[in-house]
Amino acid sequence: MSDRTATTTDLDVRLEQHRVELTGYCYRMLGSSFEAEDAVQDTMVRAWRSYDKFEGRSSLRSWLYRIATNVCLDMLTAGNKRARPMDLTESTPLARAALSPRPDNTWLEPMPDSRVLPTTDDPAEAAVAKESVRLAFMAALQQLPPKQRAVLILREVLAWRASEVAELLGTTVASVNSALQRARATLAEQQQPGGAAAVSDPLDEEQQKLLERYVAAFEGYDMTALTALLHEDAIMTMPPFDLWLTGVEDITGFMTTLGAPCAGSRLVPVQVNGLPGFAQYKPDPEKGGFSPWAVQVLEISDGRITGFHCFLDTQRWFPLFGLPLHLEAEADQVEEGV
Repeated sequence: MSDRTATTTDLDVRLEQHRVELTGYCYRMLGSSFEAEDAVQDTMVRAWRSYDKFEGRSSLRSWLYRIATNVCLDMLTAGNKRARPMDLTESTPLARAALSPRPDNTWLEPMPDSRVLPTTDDPAEAAVAKESVRLAFMAALQQLPPKQRAVLILREVLAWRASEVAELLGTTVASVNSALQRARATLAEQQQPGGAAAVSDPLDEEQQKLLERYVAAFEGYDMTALTALLHEDAIMTMPPFDLWLTGVEDITGFMTTLGAPCAGSRLVPVQVNGLPGFAQYKPDPEKGGFSPWAVQVLEISDGRITGFHCFLDTQRWFPLFGLPLHLEAEADQVEEGV
């Protein structure tokens, strides 16, 4: 192996060591799973091409974050803000429920934990990382101007010093502190529906039992059992449709009317956005077995399910989670996606 090849291989390995944390950073910045992965790939290509100019005045990690920040800021110049249905419309009563899709680039997208949460031995660091990719926090981040968003993530989530952020952004410490103060104020003002999620890491015994009861209720399509698990103000969303429902009666009413074909579904656990979730497969009357229907993300607080979010674009989400696009009839479970 030539020296050049050895150096190239070594650089590839060093860059790859940062992929997961950079994907997490770009995901928080962009609100899109696929745009985040594109941004990281662009970052890696730019770093590889310009490595000869990297003089080591900062660490490789800091240099990669600088490149990734510039990539994300360029991508955000179009001004599109990823959102949840409740960020865009009022809640719709079941009697007026209509399934109206919006373009893919409207929506805050789900992300497997394994792609954005680096392994750490520090429980406090792991907890902060999980909280910072939960749907409510991600939606709040999208309301910030791009540079404030970057400052907040770098300072509050990644625990960078103000001086490090100032150097990365090419600005002053005073400017960074001012941006952070404004970002905090904006987040504090946002009292949006579906914001409550108090999930232990790992899940405590009560939460584990709640999820077991949820799986039994959903797979059995037992609305009485499901009602006992839902908070009275629980929210259900179904991107790419802008419809969202609030309250047990409307949610279970929807499931037994427009959602009736989901009866007899199978649920496969996934770790998504720092929250418990499931890949839902519903019966396939044509092929037999079960076909993908949704990635469900559950928000839990005080022993009840407060948020029930179903992402329906299965041709995109199931491969992202490493999940098969069909389950045989005799298969009640598959391994959790990665």
